[in-house]
Amino acid sequence: MPLASALGRVSGYTFTDVILRLICTDNAIPHVCENRQTPESAHLPCKPACQLVHSHHLFTQLARLNYSPVRNLLFKLPAERSHDLALSIIGKAPASMLRCMTGSSVKDTSVSVMGIDFPNAVGLAAGLDKNADYYHGLAHFGFGFIEVGTVTPRPQPGNDKPRMFRLQQDDAVINRMGFNNKGVDFLAKRVSQTRYNGILGINIGKNKDTPMDRAHEDYQHCMQQVYTLADYITVNISSPNTPGLRDLQVGDATKKLLTEVKSTQQTLTDKHGRYVPVAVKVAPDMAPADLDDFCDTARALRIDAIIATNTTLARPDLKSTHASESGGLSGKPVLAKSRVTISQLAQRLHNEIPIIGCGGIFSGDDALAHLEAGASLVQVYTGFIYRGPELVSEIRQSITATHSKQQ
Repeated sequence: MPLASALGRVSGYTFTDVILRLICTDNAIPHVCENRQTPESAHLPCKPACQLVHSHHLFTQLARLNYSPVRNLLFKLPAERSHDLALSIIGKAPASMLRCMTGSSVKDTSVSVMGIDFPNAVGLAAGLDKNADYYHGLAHFGFGFIEVGTVTPRPQPGNDKPRMFRLQQDDAVINRMGFNNKGVDFLAKRVSQTRYNGILGINIGKNKDTPMDRAHEDYQHCMQQVYTLADYITVNISSPNTPGLRDLQVGDATKKLLTEVKSTQQTLTDKHGRYVPVAVKVAPDMAPADLDDFCDTARALRIDAIIATNTTLARPDLKSTHASESGGLSGKPVLAKSRVTISQLAQRLHNEIPIIGCGGIFSGDDALAHLEAGASLVQVYTGFIYRGPELVSEIRQSITATHSKQQ
């Protein structure tokens, strides 16, 4: 039985409470042992499990833990459950604890993209915090920007469970979530009530039951609801888990959608006196001819940025048990496809549109390779799940070191 579960059974704490006590400092969370709940009983000894958890020596050591022990506990749970639990922990944990998990401080190199000054080039991709419930906590891990969503006009439950699968032998994840979210009104309210001083992107999509010929209306509605709250907006037309969505990347459908998106952007700019850039997220599975057409459309309409890439439908030599599950594959196996797409985009866009590189980043070298291929910023997701906050620090250090050598 895992240590956290055992302690939970003895002490009556929830699994989340116990993990928090195993990874933060002694005074970070109030003492709740039932033997010491009042000033009059403060001199009484703790219950045995509470004595262990609140041991000063234990916390002196555990406060220095890296992410690995926490991940090992979380990975004993099914993928989606551990995902939800991890976010719950981040939402409840003290900021000081979260910051101590990032490792040594980094002297960042800022970068200007889409007219926005990013404190560093490392972002969190959309999908982790779908409803903007936890980004205030995630911000303490050193990201230069965070993207929340994907959010749709109306709440929807997504696809049937199980729908997320961890492929540990491949350092990968397969998901077929299906844009499960609480709707754009909920997300907008969360963002408006959250104190956050960083760069925020909001990723938008269409509801599953919206007819394809009316897809643009969903994107327009979401833009109207989040325009004043976002530093940039991402149009997601590349998830493989919403039927027909990827058709919006190709041909006339792309032109129609992005024309409507740019028109809405201009209307909202005039209304609010503020220009909010619009990025478009693409798949790594596009045929070369389709990618050429997409780039022509993006350049003609002056799209502000392209995020490359989303998950892939390919299954390249996977070893894990869940390799045959349907859905989008992310993690190390998508690294090469994402980098090729970034390079192809860079060649076709002629530096007219910046690229945000996303897909398969598990190290500082991976991120540098995306940047060398043509990206101006990078985003992490699956690598962050496997490696935790230390990955963010490593990438930031690698970028800073590279810039120092070039000067």
